[in-house]
Amino acid sequence: MKMARLSANSSPDVFSRALKPDARVPLGRRKARLLFRIGRTSIFHAALLLCLLAFAGQTLAEEVAPASTADPRISIHDGFVDEKTCASCHGDQAAAFAKSHHAKAMALANDRTVRGNFNNVRFDHDGIVTSFSRRSGRFFVRTEGPDGKQEEFEVKYTFAYAPLQQYLVDLGGGRLQALDIAWDTSKQEWFWLGEGTPPKPGLTYHWTGPFYRWNRTCIDCHSTDPRRNFQSQTNAYKSTYVATSIGCQSCHGGGAKHVEWAEARSKGASMPVASGQGLSQVDVNTCFGCHSRRIKLGDGYAAGKSFLGYFSPALLRPDLYFPDGQILDEVFEYGSFQQSKMARAGVTCLDCHSPHAATLKADGNALCTQCHTETAPERFTKNDPSGVFDTPAHTHHPVGSSGAQCANCHMPERTYMKVDPRRDHSFVIPRPDLSAAYGTPNACTTCHEGKTNAWAAENMDNWYGTAWRARPTIAHAFAAAARSDPDSIEALHKLVVDKEQAGIVRGSAIAQMSRIGGPDVAADVKAAAGDSDPLVRLGAAEAAGNLPPGLRLEAIGNLLGDETRAVRVAAATALGSTPSLDLLGNQRRSFDAAVEDLRAYVEANADVAEAQNNYGTFLLAQRRAGDAEKAFHKAIVLDRALAGPHINLAELYRATGQNDKSERAYAEAIAISPDRADLRYGHALSLVRKKAMPQAIRELDEAVRLDPVNARYKTTLAIALDSLGRTEEAFYLLGRAVAGGELDADLLGTAVKYGLKLRRFPETLEYAETLARLRPDDPQIAELVRQLREVTGTK
Repeated sequence: MKMARLSANSSPDVFSRALKPDARVPLGRRKARLLFRIGRTSIFHAALLLCLLAFAGQTLAEEVAPASTADPRISIHDGFVDEKTCASCHGDQAAAFAKSHHAKAMALANDRTVRGNFNNVRFDHDGIVTSFSRRSGRFFVRTEGPDGKQEEFEVKYTFAYAPLQQYLVDLGGGRLQALDIAWDTSKQEWFWLGEGTPPKPGLTYHWTGPFYRWNRTCIDCHSTDPRRNFQSQTNAYKSTYVATSIGCQSCHGGGAKHVEWAEARSKGASMPVASGQGLSQVDVNTCFGCHSRRIKLGDGYAAGKSFLGYFSPALLRPDLYFPDGQILDEVFEYGSFQQSKMARAGVTCLDCHSPHAATLKADGNALCTQCHTETAPERFTKNDPSGVFDTPAHTHHPVGSSGAQCANCHMPERTYMKVDPRRDHSFVIPRPDLSAAYGTPNACTTCHEGKTNAWAAENMDNWYGTAWRARPTIAHAFAAAARSDPDSIEALHKLVVDKEQAGIVRGSAIAQMSRIGGPDVAADVKAAAGDSDPLVRLGAAEAAGNLPPGLRLEAIGNLLGDETRAVRVAAATALGSTPSLDLLGNQRRSFDAAVEDLRAYVEANADVAEAQNNYGTFLLAQRRAGDAEKAFHKAIVLDRALAGPHINLAELYRATGQNDKSERAYAEAIAISPDRADLRYGHALSLVRKKAMPQAIRELDEAVRLDPVNARYKTTLAIALDSLGRTEEAFYLLGRAVAGGELDADLLGTAVKYGLKLRRFPETLEYAETLARLRPDDPQIAELVRQLREVTGTK
């Protein structure tokens, strides 16, 4: 399972961050995803319908799907049928599908499905010993349990098939947990999925914690019509699905009406052939539901429904994508493919991937030359893909070699879960010049290990001339935005208004503009909110969260009634703390309706601490402190190690004048997660409010130690030191930070203040001049610099 560390949702930020796909979204970076989805069913013919009870079909059905009694979680939900019913008529499709990884996404653990070595072997990582054994056809693992003690667990299910396989155990209360030790099917060895120091029991990323919980993180994409059925009163699950693994109805929708149609035709009834045969329309939305980094907005997603009606996809953020749009974190295919010219030309997943076998439709470059031929296919009237590419004149590599393969140059791989390479789907050209400037990957130096970007660029100049260096790219704008460079705003603006750019690029650009420009880009946000592309409007709604509350309604008020649920939810989130909500008039009804969509999101993620935490923040902004407190407590119960709920609860107590409770909330959180700098910092501020300055300084020292590049922590520590008469220490602390390259305006301003107080004019002049470069239009700073130069005799 390709599990994903939680992102903005894990932070103490406002609720709007939860919908900046962000994060830490369930189904995020390291959770197992399905490779491809099933395509359309073939049209029934009368003769084919007569095979409903054919012996061969029934035998195949038994191979494809286990008997319903074999797995206690199987339940034939309304509108669905047993999967073997599909195979009884669609034998060819079922046979092809049975060989796919989709069909093996999850299975009951038995001698046929378990690929790992359970023959009394041991695996040791960082002093944690795990033993694997088997008895009487059952599989067991002995490892560190939720209480930190060695305990034996029975493996109930396999999870995924290749290049790795994970294993699920039942911890009680209906919870299935994925072991964080997986089997490498290529190297035939066990390996640990985690990074850094193994987390302790009770923490989010321990294998018994919320992150590795199948019901919470993985369920949506590995079974057929999965229902998590979380019992909020007991924090237990009664999860069910129609089939243990991915099946026909995962992509074609419930088959009950289709079977009725087929049976009626088999009995001679006159049934319209083009009626859809009772099945949902299969399109790219069906694939995107799992092949994306996204936040689930509501239950009930199925084939034929809008992707943006049930999910809010991650935009191009610097923690998820490289500046040129290539995949960085585990974002799957949606976000990169949406950037591509192919997507804008109408190419879909099923143009390249066979729907049932989940294999490529052609081998090697033949896959690409389906469209990239000398003569443009009639299908592409606006985007001409013609040309001669599969020759050494273009590839400059020998025919048949690795370097001559289109995918190797235009779809470079990146490895996730330590052993799982996946190709980028933005179809970029190699740009070693961008790699040199921004650290983006390129196929040239990835393949030719030890060679430099300059070497690669020189070869490309020799082959293609230098025009490739001037090709339009989003890299310059997004790289500058990642540095919070104010000069990036104009470059981002050009992307937003460029209709030739993909919607996800334009939406991401407006979101980044608002992060850097704040109130200065309110008009741009408003313009983007009126765009015809829903991804641009989604970016505008998320961007509004970075505007001052008083400007948000004017910028995105129209999005409360948007036709796309993802946009409505983001808009309601951004407007949750807008002071002028009382003056909405008719828009109030739209806001209330959008809040209902927001509640649906919370209900669909009732077992996700991040969702409850962020909803609590929203409720607090709505001046519903009591409800907010309950939401924060619920989040803490779901994941006591998550810092955000503790911080928000403590801040709620602070805002309501309950300083003692605020300080205790921070202290309790630190007892669980002592190495969280943000908790130490918040605790320090609560101690300041209690006038416990020595203790506050100790906590600030810890915050700085744990996060040594955080300028705000150092500035606050300096202020605390000065308050106790330790101004020399404060000035030294700030001076060391500036010498280390920390050019934060608040830090510099504080250094100037204490420098003047200590009459340390030469150093103060240096800090003031640096501050003047950051704020060139501030006349007070300019005057201060003039006076300091006069005092120090500096010209």
